[in-house]
Amino acid sequence: MGQLPLSAEQKAVFELIENTREHVFVTGRAGTGKSTLLNHLSWNTEKQLVISAPTGVAALNVGGQTIHSLFRLPIGVIADHDIDQSAELRKLLNTIDTLVIDEISMVNADLMDAIDRSLRQARQRPYEAFGGVQVVLFGDPYQLAPVPGDSDERAYFGDTYRSMWFFDAKVWREAALKIVELTEIHRQHEADFKAMLNAVRHGRVTKDIADRLNETGARPAPEDGTITLATRNDAVNRINSNALRQLPGRVLTAKAEVSGDFGGRAFPADEVLELKVGAQVMFLRNDAGTGDGPRWVNGTIGTVTRIDSTVYVDVDGEIHEVEPAIWEKFKYSYSPATKKLTKDVVAEFTQFPLRLAWAVTIHKSQGKTYDSAIVDLGARAFSPGQTYVALSRITSLEGLYLTRPLRPSDIMVDADVERFMRER
Repeated sequence: MGQLPLSAEQKAVFELIENTREHVFVTGRAGTGKSTLLNHLSWNTEKQLVISAPTGVAALNVGGQTIHSLFRLPIGVIADHDIDQSAELRKLLNTIDTLVIDEISMVNADLMDAIDRSLRQARQRPYEAFGGVQVVLFGDPYQLAPVPGDSDERAYFGDTYRSMWFFDAKVWREAALKIVELTEIHRQHEADFKAMLNAVRHGRVTKDIADRLNETGARPAPEDGTITLATRNDAVNRINSNALRQLPGRVLTAKAEVSGDFGGRAFPADEVLELKVGAQVMFLRNDAGTGDGPRWVNGTIGTVTRIDSTVYVDVDGEIHEVEPAIWEKFKYSYSPATKKLTKDVVAEFTQFPLRLAWAVTIHKSQGKTYDSAIVDLGARAFSPGQTYVALSRITSLEGLYLTRPLRPSDIMVDADVERFMRER
C-alpha cells in the first residue's frame, strides 16, 4: 500500500491512540482522511492491534476480520445469552492491546455490548470495560446507520436501549469515549462548497444553500459518461447494462478465482465481470504503486482501451495495464510459540479491480472521490445521511448535476446522532 503522509491533525490522533489507553472515536466529515489514518495506524503501531469491521466487504477493505468471526458471535441479538468461547479464542482475546472497529456507525448497541462482554469474559476481568482492551472506533454516524433487524429485534432495542446506535451501548456508562473529530478536508477545496456540505450533514440547509445546490445541479447533465450516483441497485444495473450494450464489439468476461473459505456472497468485486473496449470503469482499490506514487486510487474512473490477458484502461489520457488483484480474507489467531497474535490469510479472491461505472449506488460510493457526478435520488432519499454521502463524494460544486431538485425531505439527519454529537 502506498502510504500517504499524515497531516499534523492526523499525527496528533495517531499519537493519542499509540501513547494512551484511552478509548477513542475518530470521526469527521467525508474526505477528512479517516482511512489514511487507520492505514497508518495498522502499519506503524507498536501495540498488538486487531482490526475489525461489521461487514465482510468493510473488513476486506481494511485488511481486518468481521466482528462476528473475530469474536465467534452468533448473528442477531445477543442480549444476555451465554457467549461460548473456546480456549483458543480466549487466548487470542487475551493478547489484544487495542481493538480497532471501522465503519462503527453500522455496529448496533447490542453488538457493542457483546464485544465488551466477550472481552471481559475471555480476559477474566469482569469489572473492567472491554476487559482492559483499548477500543478505537472509526466512522461517521452522519453517513451510515445500523440496519434494523426484524420486528422482534426492533422491539428488543426499543425496550432495552435509548437507540440502536453503538454510542447508546451500556458499556459507555462505565467507559469514557473520547471523540476526536478530524476537521481538515482533503477532498474538497472550495470553502463555499465545504460549508454547504456541512449544512447538509447537519440538516441545517437554508433556502439560500438549497437554491445554490439546485441551480448548479439543474444544468443539463453531460453526455460524456459522468458517473451517476443512485439510491437504488436496479437503477444502477439498468444504466450500466444499457451503456455496455450500446458499445460496439463483443462482451468479454472475467470470472473471479475464489480460494479458501470466503463465506457468504459479499465479494469485494464482481464474481463475473463483463467488459467491452470503450466501457467506463471504476477502480475498486488503490494501486500498490510503482515507486512514483499510485497510478489510480479507489474510485478513479477510466475507459477500457484494450482487453487481452490483462485490461488496459485510459485514465486522463494515460493508459495503464491493469492486472487482477488479490483480496485477502484474514483471520487473527494466537501463536503459542511466540505468545503473539498472528494474522493469517484464510481465503483469496482474485479479480480485476474494476467494475462498470456509468453508475454506482450511493452506498457503494462510500469512501470514493469523483470530480463530477450526476446525483439521482429517485423518488426520495430513503435513509438519513444518504444525500450527504452522495454530495460529499464530489470534489467541487461545479461537478454537481442533479436529476431533480433537492427537497427538504431529502435532507435527513438522525436525531440520536445529533444528540450524541451535541452532548459530547
